[in-house]
Amino acid sequence: MAPRKSSSRFSDQPRTLLPGSEKAPAPSASEVPSSPNARATVSVIVRRKRALAAAHISGRQRLTRAQFRASHAADPVAVRLVRAFAKEFGLTIQPGTPAPGRRTVKLTGTVANLQRAFGVTLRNKTLEGVSCRVREGGIQLPEELAGYVVAVLGLDNRPQAQPHFRIAGRGDAAARAQADGFARPHASGGTSYTPDQVGQLYGFPAGVDASQQTIGLIELGGGYRAADITAYFKSLGIKAPKVVAVPVSGGKNSPGDPNGADGEVMLDIEVAAAVAPGVRVVVYFAPNTDQGFIDAVGAAIHDTTYSPSVVSISWGSAESNWTSQAMNALDSFCQSAAALGITITVAAGDSGSSDGVSDGGNHVDFPASSPHVLACGGTRLEGSNGTISSETVWNDSSGGGATGGGVSDVFALPSWQSSAGVPKPPGSAGGRGVPDVAGNADPETGYSIRVDGETAVIGGTSAVAPLWAGLIALANQQNGKPAGFLQPAIYAAKGKSAFHDITEGNNGAFEAAAGWDACTGLGSPSEPKLISVVSPSTSATKKKPTKTTTKKGAKKSGIKGVKKTAANGKKRPSRSR
Repeated sequence: MAPRKSSSRFSDQPRTLLPGSEKAPAPSASEVPSSPNARATVSVIVRRKRALAAAHISGRQRLTRAQFRASHAADPVAVRLVRAFAKEFGLTIQPGTPAPGRRTVKLTGTVANLQRAFGVTLRNKTLEGVSCRVREGGIQLPEELAGYVVAVLGLDNRPQAQPHFRIAGRGDAAARAQADGFARPHASGGTSYTPDQVGQLYGFPAGVDASQQTIGLIELGGGYRAADITAYFKSLGIKAPKVVAVPVSGGKNSPGDPNGADGEVMLDIEVAAAVAPGVRVVVYFAPNTDQGFIDAVGAAIHDTTYSPSVVSISWGSAESNWTSQAMNALDSFCQSAAALGITITVAAGDSGSSDGVSDGGNHVDFPASSPHVLACGGTRLEGSNGTISSETVWNDSSGGGATGGGVSDVFALPSWQSSAGVPKPPGSAGGRGVPDVAGNADPETGYSIRVDGETAVIGGTSAVAPLWAGLIALANQQNGKPAGFLQPAIYAAKGKSAFHDITEGNNGAFEAAAGWDACTGLGSPSEPKLISVVSPSTSATKKKPTKTTTKKGAKKSGIKGVKKTAANGKKRPSRSR
């Protein structure tokens, strides 16, 4: 698109709606106009220099970071227009934006100037005890920016997402969880496992570490204490991982409440690092806003200092709680990850087929509904002596928790799901089925985790995303190359054989069944098959075989001797596909 001839001033131009920017009214609450002299920073995301090809988005053809920056970073024409726009409206451009490979220009200014620049009205409201700046309706841009600007985030900074974890019990549960034994009772009468024991049940390879790998975690609150990490891994007999905190857009490692977001942060760190010993964990802390969420994902994907090969996300919200511009912007970062060979695992939600929305309909969680991430649903796992005795859909009807899953109202059915039997979406749009895979999530069969000096049993699909991230890190170490975007491989005929098919239970509107279902996807991992399936050298997604080099010291024989697990409960016969 050639740049249109500019008027003498952007303020002279007609205004046009930024597609997908319409924001629903905030819940009823006391409100006052935002102080015109208050200052805020917004993210203006511009179009790419060149669109990613289908082969890049599907992961069939990977790009180096240099190739990506050369062809798919910010359109320089769009950046010039935004800079001129910012200058005219008295907004300051944050130095270094857009960063290399990225498309976000950060603009800071007074509320008065931001309102004038973007054609909005900003007000302050207190929502659930949090003071927020909110807007309603759409963003109006000068017509010259149409097509060049794809999203404007940060004008409204209300909380965007929730962590998807649930604590099973406290009090004597903490003491019991520290007792010896494979499956430990806790106060609510269930059983609990350490993350490595869950990995053992799924047959994760023994004797193979992930010392050459980095897992990135996205956190929108809370924090961790190094002393807790040291003590926890000492209790497991596993060397403590190196954990690095990366602040993003004002976020920071801020531990405080074990009942709050700290539980999410510690669950993610401890699960991922326990099932992938030796892995480096990098935690990207950002504010819990749509702007902060997307900034954190972008920071992780384009991080050339730590270069995570897997990114795990345990936060999300129903699609209906997002603007289209925010979903599309975050999904575009996930497309970039696919092109760069980075896997993203995402929790599918803990509120069943409604995803916590009270309109009586079915909803799926975003970003799990992005077709460019691995959506992770939840099961109830029972086993002993390293063998699974039962695995069903997680649905604690009495406690109100159940795995998320269903059909997207926004994202179309991907080609690799075309033969999976995904139900039709209720409307004309959408079709992507959620989740793709599953793992232990029921708090009643949860994970023994240390948080702020205490030990608790925690579940939720928040545990499944880092569990899969750890497994993929092990696969990357063993295969000598990142798995990257792996859905085409796991949905192929060979890939389906690498899962325990979950056929009992429901998440509300959807029932488990043979094959893919909207509760547990393809099922839970059956190792060591999966590591072979996601190897880029054998993946069906490649047009031609690609020569790969296995890292020295990666023991291919490490998977030998590990007891193969199967679901062999009396009520449900074992099935592999």
